[in-house]
Amino acid sequence: MPIVILALAVIALDQVSKAYLQANMVPGASVPVIPGIFHITYVLNPGAAFGILEHQRWFFVAVALLLVAVIVYLYPRIPAGYGLLRLGIALQTGGAAGNAIDRLKTGYVVDFFDFRVWPVFNVADMAIVGGVALIVYSILFPPGKGKADEGDGGDAPD
Repeated sequence: MPIVILALAVIALDQVSKAYLQANMVPGASVPVIPGIFHITYVLNPGAAFGILEHQRWFFVAVALLLVAVIVYLYPRIPAGYGLLRLGIALQTGGAAGNAIDRLKTGYVVDFFDFRVWPVFNVADMAIVGGVALIVYSILFPPGKGKADEGDGGDAPD
């Protein structure tokens, strides 16, 4: 159940932030928050990260739906001790759903965080990246693995 709550919170924050932006700015507009470093820039992105696969709306919607289906199937099988993995999956699910909602509504994803040295992104993108990072960390460093490999800590006489 916590995965649903966190995923819904990500979706809500993502959609509310995008709705606020759309109600108060026009596409292409940019407002400097820290001039030259961080701006709020209204971008309609027809692709994925870095604009790849532009205008592949139904491909991205299908991938998001597939991701959610796989998560619904696999999530109950994740051991309770894998909290970071569960958190990562919840973030990734919410982010994928948030961007899929945009694609279904308009065919574009609304992006607005602009650090001027990186492509413009949104709340859903942050959740996806954070979720992937937690998933990778959980795979590389599974819970309890370090304790099992430590043995007796080296206190035994030679």
